[in-house]
Amino acid sequence: MKYFLMFCLGAILFSCTSKVSTQSTTTTPTKLVDLVNPLMGTDSEFKLSNGNTYPAIARPWGMNFWTPQTGRMGDGWGYTYDSYKIQGFKQTHQPSPWINDYAAFSLMPVTGELKFKGAERASWFSHKAEVAQPHYYKVYLADYDVTTEFTPTDRAVSFRFTFPENDESYILLDAFDGGSMVKIIPEERKIIGYCQNNHGGVPANFKNYFVAVFDKDFEVVKTWKDENLQESAEAQSFHVGGIVGFKTQKGEEVNVKLASSFISAEQAELNLSREIGNKSFEAIKAESEQIWEKELGRIKVEGGSEAEQKTFYSCLYRTLLFPRKFYEFDADNNIVHYSPYNGEVLPGYMFTDNGFWDTFRAVFPFFTLMYPDLNSQIMEGLVNTYKESGWLPEWASPGHRGCMIGSNSASLIADSYLKGIRGYDIETLYEAMIKNTNGYMEDIHSVGRYGAEYYNKLGYVPYNVGINENTARTLEYAYADYCIWKLAQELGKPQEEIDLFKQRARNFHNVYDAESKLMRGKNEDGTFQSPFSPYKWGDAFTEGNSWHYTWSVFQDIEGLKQLMGGNDEFVAMLDSVFVVPPIFDDSYYGGTIHEIREMQIAGMGNYAHGNQPIQHMIYLYNYSDQPWKTQAHVREVLTKLYSYQADGYCGDEDNGQTSAWYVFSSMGFYPVCPGTDEYVLGSPLFNKITVTLENGNEFVIDATNNSKENVYVNDVKLNGESYNKNFLKHATIQNGGEVVFDMANKPNKTRGTETSSFPYSMTFDEE
Repeated sequence: MKYFLMFCLGAILFSCTSKVSTQSTTTTPTKLVDLVNPLMGTDSEFKLSNGNTYPAIARPWGMNFWTPQTGRMGDGWGYTYDSYKIQGFKQTHQPSPWINDYAAFSLMPVTGELKFKGAERASWFSHKAEVAQPHYYKVYLADYDVTTEFTPTDRAVSFRFTFPENDESYILLDAFDGGSMVKIIPEERKIIGYCQNNHGGVPANFKNYFVAVFDKDFEVVKTWKDENLQESAEAQSFHVGGIVGFKTQKGEEVNVKLASSFISAEQAELNLSREIGNKSFEAIKAESEQIWEKELGRIKVEGGSEAEQKTFYSCLYRTLLFPRKFYEFDADNNIVHYSPYNGEVLPGYMFTDNGFWDTFRAVFPFFTLMYPDLNSQIMEGLVNTYKESGWLPEWASPGHRGCMIGSNSASLIADSYLKGIRGYDIETLYEAMIKNTNGYMEDIHSVGRYGAEYYNKLGYVPYNVGINENTARTLEYAYADYCIWKLAQELGKPQEEIDLFKQRARNFHNVYDAESKLMRGKNEDGTFQSPFSPYKWGDAFTEGNSWHYTWSVFQDIEGLKQLMGGNDEFVAMLDSVFVVPPIFDDSYYGGTIHEIREMQIAGMGNYAHGNQPIQHMIYLYNYSDQPWKTQAHVREVLTKLYSYQADGYCGDEDNGQTSAWYVFSSMGFYPVCPGTDEYVLGSPLFNKITVTLENGNEFVIDATNNSKENVYVNDVKLNGESYNKNFLKHATIQNGGEVVFDMANKPNKTRGTETSSFPYSMTFDEE
């Protein structure tokens, strides 16, 4: 996804040839971490995204990630597959190149003539001499004959540098620009300091404090201040760094243990002693590997090709990275956090680095299914965000950021509570949801509901009142109102309040144009905007066109179908998305944004899987008498638009969302409407998947006769009984059991075609 503030992307043609990654093997690995390629999606750039990822070497949801840095300091594209040089190994918190990084600093070994500036110190490297795993990274720096390795914990990292014989060996700590400080303490073999770099969303007192402890005495101590090298052990300015040097023998290992804290220098020391202490590099590596093995092993796949298994586990790894833990443990082991909203240190959980416009669709439903305890902690973090800022977050990194649209925190909260997850203050969250419906944060329009006064009065956000992406806002607000309606019912709120949000959940009717059978901008006087092109990106929509956003009626697909004239017309409109050519109107942006280009080159008509608004649309045939079309399209996307290679995504990966789509779809179902308890069926990719749930139950998905040709579901059995529904219930999965898909190479045009088989729509509540 490319966020709507970035309007100036150019166009390129791109090669369909996959880049061979360092993760290729000739034998089937025995560990699941060996199936993960953290380089998946890194063959990306400003004008075309194949993921826009970087190798995040981390623990699941870790407070800090570490990554090799090939780009210049401050560049959102910090690691790109086609780069030849590495200039450092960076602590990163970046959720997206479009949001960029904060609290970043790096280590870099050099030998010989001392070079400390980023581009000057950069060393050639090759993917042939690079190992990237979720828990471990290793690379050979050719210019210095140094091998660098690192393995992280949640808040710390262990580095191991293997040097050549050299009288001039150095390790640099670059605290980056934006305000930084370093202090070298030779008698303790230590560097301490802080960095303040960020791209917004931080209080005035924001700092990331770090401490690095070496296992070798320093013979050289230098710092730099802005661009000037100095014979001093301490520096503080806009951009500073520290340098320690020593003589090394051939093959000598120098270890560095490092931790950081958003709270204080003392807390950074505490994090270091608690998470690493006296543990060896190999011990930390083994511990990190075991943690990833446990999480990846919660879903075990059998069958499929090795490439498909690698793609699955690479996507699962990405799904488990965000949102990041933004909390720490104090001296008494209490959970505390530095608030990125008010700058205070406060008790309780905090999570950040997430755009809910992306992740409400599949990432958070994945957590409600697989990680209810984590989900409960995230909900507590949302309570704290509201108490500390007065608003629910929509895009946080680390505090509120002005990016994207919608009121999608409502989806996360309702889906959690309605699925039985507890342990947080739901009444405070409900209060926050209601506040969202009545206004927005004055200086950050993505927080709350921009255009709420129009929406609440007219039932839509008008096209001609100076509020961009108005029709997309209307559709997303209506879905959020559905979530509020259902939660209000569950919480026993006054009937008048319940009825209000039920009514508003139908507001998608107000922007439906019967003439085109598509969603369309509507003026304040009730007339539709004209001229109208369903191929125009942006304008009334967000990073998409009317063909994409028309289907954003998650809560009432049956109601949308009836607006279109019934089953046949609905299916014809779904089919049209794939049939019409990939033409587009980019005039709103003044150039072809990368999402448009990714749709154009995918070869699936106007279907734009590389961006989020349409990713659920493939599953909507299940609400009609032609569910087999879902099965065919899902399998096509799984096998055509994803691979574990560096160009393995068809657009921005976006905090796990595009990955979570793959994980869910590979299992044979997808959460079309979070806030309901249903997962809509598709076409399972593997012969067998065993899902171990947090309650200890196992849910097994068997796909008999599965193959590349057998993409259609001939029959379904649930716990041994014939099953004709086009969805699975949340409780059914949580209770454990087995669903068996009998696969075939031709569609079964009778199964799942009756109205009684269709997934939930709010229209059915009234029939």
